[in-house]
Amino acid sequence: MEIQIKQHRHQLNISSLNQTKIMKIFSICFVPFILFAISFYNSPEPKIKKTSDLGIIPAPNKVIIGEGNAEIENLKIYIGETEKTAFYDQLFKDVPNINMVNKSDANVVYSISSMMTNESYTLKINPKDIEIVAGSNIGLQYAMVSLVQMATHHGLPLPLLSMEDSPKFTYRGMHLDVSRHFFNVEEVKKYLDYMAYYKFNNFHWHLTDDQGWRIEIKKYPKLQEVAAYRDETLIGHYGDQPHQFDKIKYGGFYTQEDVKEIVAYAAARNINVIPEIEMPGHAQAALAAYPEFGCEDKEYEVATKWGVFEDVFCPKEVTFAFLEDVIDEVITLFPGKYIHIGGDECPKDAWKKSTFCQDLIKKNKLKDEYGLQSYFVKRMEKYINSKGKQIIGWDEILEGGLAPNATVMSWRGIDGGLAAARQNHDVVMTPGTHCYFDHYQSEGSNEPIAIGGYQSRESISLGTYT
Repeated sequence: MEIQIKQHRHQLNISSLNQTKIMKIFSICFVPFILFAISFYNSPEPKIKKTSDLGIIPAPNKVIIGEGNAEIENLKIYIGETEKTAFYDQLFKDVPNINMVNKSDANVVYSISSMMTNESYTLKINPKDIEIVAGSNIGLQYAMVSLVQMATHHGLPLPLLSMEDSPKFTYRGMHLDVSRHFFNVEEVKKYLDYMAYYKFNNFHWHLTDDQGWRIEIKKYPKLQEVAAYRDETLIGHYGDQPHQFDKIKYGGFYTQEDVKEIVAYAAARNINVIPEIEMPGHAQAALAAYPEFGCEDKEYEVATKWGVFEDVFCPKEVTFAFLEDVIDEVITLFPGKYIHIGGDECPKDAWKKSTFCQDLIKKNKLKDEYGLQSYFVKRMEKYINSKGKQIIGWDEILEGGLAPNATVMSWRGIDGGLAAARQNHDVVMTPGTHCYFDHYQSEGSNEPIAIGGYQSRESISLGTYT
């Protein structure tokens, strides 16, 4: 389950498919203005009649509810040094009647079983204690989260029950677009906390786009000095005419030390971080800093409004050298398997007008500009693969021919994902019809401004897991 946030596109990863195997993936797209509210209260006599009353999100795979309640008035939890992380102090901090204690005093006990999968666990509430068996420290974390969710939803005492759970989807993530709207380090950490509370395991971090470059690249300081800031920002909708701007310089970036801090914070919550470095489109901020990587001899500027822009990277040797240098610095900061390269919404106008690009198409016997995009993506994939990483790209990377080892995020519906799956590629289904939370959530006049569209809770059906 992956929640991903972008101001421009948000998505829900549902499943990774191919012809011989199914790697289940669930992804939800989220926007900055949606807040989770968690209330903690005590209910002296919880009456739980069905599993949906437990307050556990997502719902566990199997629950057997017994008769009556446990006699446990306070949860006394022990977690050993091998499994303990900073997340537990935070998880238990504000919850009434939960305390961390020595092992001899605990009434919540656990064991780790090599016979179970890493993310699975069982949880049994007995009259006088609670027993947890987990496949690893990850499964233990999810069991503790479920316990806290039950305690905060209903209070103590808890009902007698036994539970078996493991994630339905191996990839469960959220996306955050920090290019359109910059979130500081503490805000990103808060976002990760919410992810951990709902058992997400991948944080897709959208770090570069037309409206701002957000990651420090030491070899190219103008990415921080120029590309990280725009002169002003559009007020209202893109379709509102004439366009109005706030005339306020806006931006920011994460130093490499900031990135290391966030990656470590995520790891302590068993969350992997996937950086997105956009190419060959959505490059206007980078071109404002280094115009020599564009196809035209002109002055570029960091975009101040939303949309798709014709200014894209030109597939020259100097451009590839620049992007390879960027990747070299990025991969030292992110220990995970994937680098997201974007690949979406890349207009071909600049390439059509470029003598260099047209000659390159002929030289490499490419069919057209779509073939040139495939050439661009495949070349960068080969380099990224040589560094021990794999790429993810939006479904536009299918156009002109899919790179050999690429994973596809299908955001323009499901057809792109199905096409990639038929080619034996892993797929993250992210259709905008269900997964984009930057649409309006209701028809009320007090709704905060959104990109457009209407996405009701009923249409998304987040509570349905089938």
